[in-house]
Order: sequence, then C-alpha cells, then structure tokens
Amino acid sequence: MSRIAFLGLGQMGTPMAMRLLEAGHDVRVWNRDRDRTVALSQRGASVAVSPSDAAADVEVAITMLATPVAVHEVLFGPSGLAETLGRGQILIEMSTIGPKAFRSVAARLPDGVGAVDAPVRGSVPAATSGRLDIFVGATNDDFERVRPILESLGDVRHIGAPGSGASMKLVVNATLGAAIVAFGEALALATSLRLDRTAVLDVLADSPIGPSVRAKRANVEARRYPPSFKLRHATKDMRLVIEAAEAAGLDLKEARAACAWLDEAVRHGAADLDYSAVVATILSTAEPTASRA
Repeated sequence: MSRIAFLGLGQMGTPMAMRLLEAGHDVRVWNRDRDRTVALSQRGASVAVSPSDAAADVEVAITMLATPVAVHEVLFGPSGLAETLGRGQILIEMSTIGPKAFRSVAARLPDGVGAVDAPVRGSVPAATSGRLDIFVGATNDDFERVRPILESLGDVRHIGAPGSGASMKLVVNATLGAAIVAFGEALALATSLRLDRTAVLDVLADSPIGPSVRAKRANVEARRYPPSFKLRHATKDMRLVIEAAEAAGLDLKEARAACAWLDEAVRHGAADLDYSAVVATILSTAEPTASRA
C-alpha cells in the first residue's frame, strides 16, 4: 500500500479520498475548509495543516481542485505543495485544468518530481463506487507506479505522454456539453410542437444522445437538479475546450454554442445545481411559446 497525500475535498475529492482509504492506503488529507476533513479523519486519514505539510514523506500527492488558479495556489502559493515535494515523489493532478495549465504546473515542479495528469470522467455516484473513467498522461515508468493507486478509483487508461490525459478530458467534455444542450434543445422543439413529454423522452432515450437522456431524465421530469456535477464546473470545462481549440487555430462552433447555453444557465442562478439544469434554462424559452400556441 502507498502513502498518499490528497488535496481537495470537494464533491468529487471526498469520495475519491475515501476510496483510497478503503483500499488500505495511508492517506493524509488537506482542504482549505478543514470541516471537510472530519469525515475522512474519522475513517483513519491523517489531516495536514497546509499543502506543504501534506506532502511530507508521501510517495504520491494527488490534487483534485476546481480551477487552474486553485491548482497553482495550492502548489506554488504560501506553504504550497511544491515546497515539500522532492525527487522520487509523484504529483498526480486529477483536476480538469487542460493540457496548457498542466504543462505549466509540471514545468515548475522541483527536479526529480514526476508529473502525471489523470483527470476523470464521472460524477459523485461513480466516484463513490469506484467507477470513474481515468485518463492518464504519464511516462511509462510513472504510469506503472501510479496505476495500482488509480485502479482503486475506477477504469484507468494510459492515453500517452504527460499532458495527454488532460487533453483527452477536454475531448470528452466537448461531447458532454454538446449532448446535454442537444437534449435541452430537442425538448424545447418538442414542447413548441406540443408533443407529449413522456413520449419524447422515450424516443430520445434511444437516440444518439440516449446516454445523456437516460442519465438526466429523472432530473428533467422532476424539475429538480441536485448536483452530481455542478453546472459551474461544466461551464468552466467548456471554456477550457474553447481555449484549447483557439490555441490550435480551431473555431468549434458547436462548443461555443453549448458554452453560451451553460453561461446563460449560470446567469439564471443554476451554477450550483447539476449541469443538466441547463435543460430547464433552454426549456424556459419554449414553454411560453407553447402556452400561446
């Protein structure tokens, strides 16, 4: 078993750290809000007083944070993780920050520290049950070192060299954003045509966007959107997709359109709801029209 520091105990980080504890690893946790460390401490995790303290004597440090800015602060800010990391240790960066930000982080790490990017696909239920899809960018040697740890969290795929895991996550996110917006727009069209909602959902569940429909149908039918993946994070992720495309000289019009809808849902106050709440925002544009028909 490995000695692991885990930094970032949000909606996803907490169940991931718990999985590592349950797998028998020696886990030291840190979070800006110390209240979030209590449940893990009660299950046997030790609690660090700072990011730099978290990294002392561990083999691997894992970061699972909300934004590129948060990653840089935790690593390189006062009492940052990088102050303690040294030769032979590995940083596994599991946040969704994009390949540019990951490579910036990797370039600033002390000599001899391995850098692995391993962002995940999946929401809170998948994190809790150890069914995440994990996209890993790493050298072959580093991948073999971290694979037993990551396998406690889900299905592990070695995508390629460092940075390629972060790149693959953006590719996946581009489809996720497009699919949920397509779901909302299809329902909006069906509403304006006065089609039966249940019949439409049944048909869409067997359509090309079926996985998104089946996963989020209950939310739409109940008009309740408890967060398993917050809309604010989905919006941030789509912005990363657009930024990466622009850097490559691409204009991804569908990604821009999806991001515009997600931004609008945030402006309507849905930032801390599930990302599928964008469907409600899209539907709100059609329902008044349908009522006048």
